[in-house]
Amino acid sequence: MKLSARDTALVVIDMQTTLFDPEPAEAEEVVARINGLASRARDARVPVVWVQHETPTGDLVADTPGWRLHPGLVADASDLFLRKKMSDAFLRTPLHEQLAAHGVRHVVVCGYSSEFCVDSSVRGAAARGYAVTLASDAHTSHDKPHATGLQIRLHENETLRNISSFHVVIDAAPAAEITFG
Repeated sequence: MKLSARDTALVVIDMQTTLFDPEPAEAEEVVARINGLASRARDARVPVVWVQHETPTGDLVADTPGWRLHPGLVADASDLFLRKKMSDAFLRTPLHEQLAAHGVRHVVVCGYSSEFCVDSSVRGAAARGYAVTLASDAHTSHDKPHATGLQIRLHENETLRNISSFHVVIDAAPAAEITFG
């Protein structure tokens, strides 16, 4: 799946240290897939946005060790960094304005947690008119009593790409198949 480099951005949701202790499903593989996406995006001059959730107390207080990006991720000084306080990365943040300034109309979304912040951010992007490609194997979650992290990921892939009410395309594709050019 080759996406236009002119109007696309990669948005990486909540890949933070404390959220990987204990590790969610396929943690190392997801980190590697996100690094691959980010590298291909940068090579094509596609904006890479790292979104980090923050809370007033606990393990996600801004600038604390647990709040920082997972140590296996490769970020670059040219990347954009954004803090959020809600599950939707677009809600009450400057993300929409930042993407508009770059002419973005299509976002590739990946990260943590499949059923919460990734889901909310995909819907938030679609609600604002962005076409969305969910990197189907580059988002993750922890096992829950009702489903494993991998089952949750599969459920989100199928659910999100079958939403038509936003009147934009929401698609899902494996990270290795997503290229920019």
